[in-house]
This record gives sequence, structure tokens and C-alpha cells, in this order.
Amino acid sequence: MPKTRKAVANPLSRYKVPILDRTLDLLELLSRHPEGMTLTAMTEALQMPKNSVFRIATTLTLRGYAERDEATKIYRASRKLLSLGHAAVGGERLIQAAAPILSALRDATGETALLGTLAGNHGVVLDQVPSSHPVKVVVEIGHAFTLHTAAPAKAMLAHWSPDTQKAFVQQMKFTKHTRHTITTATAFLAELKKVHAQGYALDRGEESETFACVAAPVFDHRGHPVASLWISGPSDRVTPGSLDKLGAEIKQFAEQLSHRLGHRPTALSGESRLLSCD
Repeated sequence: MPKTRKAVANPLSRYKVPILDRTLDLLELLSRHPEGMTLTAMTEALQMPKNSVFRIATTLTLRGYAERDEATKIYRASRKLLSLGHAAVGGERLIQAAAPILSALRDATGETALLGTLAGNHGVVLDQVPSSHPVKVVVEIGHAFTLHTAAPAKAMLAHWSPDTQKAFVQQMKFTKHTRHTITTATAFLAELKKVHAQGYALDRGEESETFACVAAPVFDHRGHPVASLWISGPSDRVTPGSLDKLGAEIKQFAEQLSHRLGHRPTALSGESRLLSCD
């Protein structure tokens, strides 16, 4: 009978720091669950003593790498942690690759062109090229935007798997800002399905009736939606009648950026391309 080959232990294993090892396990777990997890869920997933998980999670929260919702007792990875990860895996490359495309998008539409990504339960603006119009939409780099009203958030969330979408959306807060704001999880999930089918997302005055946004997702070499490209402008210029035309145009610019990041679309169906973020 053939001999069974034994796994060779890594010689560096003896230098491993147990508490650091467990902390990294918890950070990786939270990064896989942007919807957040309770202390009990983390304990069960990691098979660690509950007291140890609590101490690690509390330390991460105090250092700003995790957030704890006092009402639901749910822990989530913070923007601080996600920004470190974004930089480590090529965030600067994304911004550099997007720079000429943002300028071209601004020139093509006349409106402020922006780049952003998801960060826990918010989105974050990474870069922008302001409109040349006297009246324009301009935001600060690093500005956090809510998910249920923002076109760039919808554009990315639409390409998560249905199960992941549902779990994440169920814990979202649907604060009403205008008469156009989506205020239920059911309606928002239906919106994401529409966004996935058409390839771009809209903010039809859902955050403020004074401006509107149109966004398309940006994919990395693995086909993961890592960012959104969008334009934002006053509602008297970015009118309801112009949104679909702008959406098709922005989708083309987003595809250019995705190509720069190594994305090569496959012939798979839309359903099979959906990303599972579990």
C-alpha cells in the first residue's frame, strides 16, 4: 500500500503569537461579514472562548478597528480597518488607474465625476474631478455616504450574491430623506435586482432633491465589485429624462477602469457572475 504523506509543519510556526493569531482570525471574520456579527456568532464561528472574543473585539473597538452598535450588539469592521486593507491590496493603484478616466468622464458629462467604495455600513469617496460649471456638486475626499440612497452603493451591492444581499440589507437603516427615498428592505432588494440587470444605478433625488447621481460598478481582476464610478450634479441639469442615457455612458467608462484593473468579462450568465461576499 502507498505510504500516506504527512503534512510538513511550517518551521516558523513556533514563533507564532497566539493572541495575535486569534485577533487576526477575528479581523478576517469581520471582513467577510460586512453586515456585522454578534458576540455569540463570532464565538461560534471562531470556536474560541466567549470571554476571549469579547476582550479582542473590545480592544479592536477601542482602537477604532471595529464598531459596536449598542442597540443590536453587532460588531462590524470599521472604516479605519477597511481603509488599511484598501491601501494594502492596491487602493493607490485603483486611484491612479481611475485618474484619467475621471477627467474624461467629467469632460464627457460636464458634471463632477467621482470614485468611491464600500466601507462597512457606509460608502466612502476616494477621489473626484469637479465640474467646471459655476454651480456644481463637490464633496470632501473621505466623505461617508449612506447606502440606501447612494447610486454608487447600489451599483456595488447589486453584484453581491442574493443571500449576502438579503442578510446585509435586512440590517440596514432606511432613513427617509425625501419623498423619493427607498424606505424598506424589500423595495431596496428589488432596486438592486434592477440595477444588476441594467448595469448602472441611480439616485433620483433620494438623498436630496437638489441633486441626482448616476453610477456604474468597477470590477477587479477576480470580477469583484471593488468600487463605483459616478457623476453627481444639480437636478436641473441631471434631469430624470437624462438618467438612462447617462447610465449607459458611465457604464462604458466604468468598464474601461475595470479593464485597467485586469477585469475580463466572461460569457457566464448574470446570475452565475454574482459575487458571494461571505
